[in-house]
Amino acid sequence: MALRVGFSFPEEELNNLPEIWVEFYTTQGLVVQDPAMRWVYGNVGGIRFSEMTISDPHQVRAHAAVFGLGHGAAVSVMAPQDKGRRSYGLFFRDDRDFEDAEIGGLVRIMQQLHTGPEDEKSLTNAEVEALKLQSEGLRLKQIAARLGISESAVKARLNNVKRKLGARTQSQAASIAAARRIL
Repeated sequence: MALRVGFSFPEEELNNLPEIWVEFYTTQGLVVQDPAMRWVYGNVGGIRFSEMTISDPHQVRAHAAVFGLGHGAAVSVMAPQDKGRRSYGLFFRDDRDFEDAEIGGLVRIMQQLHTGPEDEKSLTNAEVEALKLQSEGLRLKQIAARLGISESAVKARLNNVKRKLGARTQSQAASIAAARRIL
């Protein structure tokens, strides 16, 4: 799964495919030949690999089957406000095709992962302002002076940012905020 892919890189990625398949897929340059990848960048929704009408001259699906990935589904989600950013997942099983209900479930899961949980706490304007100043290189004392608040208030805002974004460090919080286009 690749979540919130911008120009070419995802904000988050989860790959549980067999390492030997990933190595083969990578060394053979199959990503640019993979009909499933072409499908996810040209469509929104979900589809079984067996229903794709995109040609597979490099036999990517046949190669995958050798590695125990005989049946698959592709899911791609995005919304108009995403400005081209999308999330997608390629899902595999060896025993049978995915059922409609399973594909529908995968689409719903991808939509939730793409947008984030509904109860995700958004950052306040004050928190964004403090994070922006810190990411510009200002120290706590300078941020406090610029905002007209105490250093402890700045620390509290920045700690709230870390907690809300699930970051361990302020630097990581700034990276997450930038990737989500908060900054």
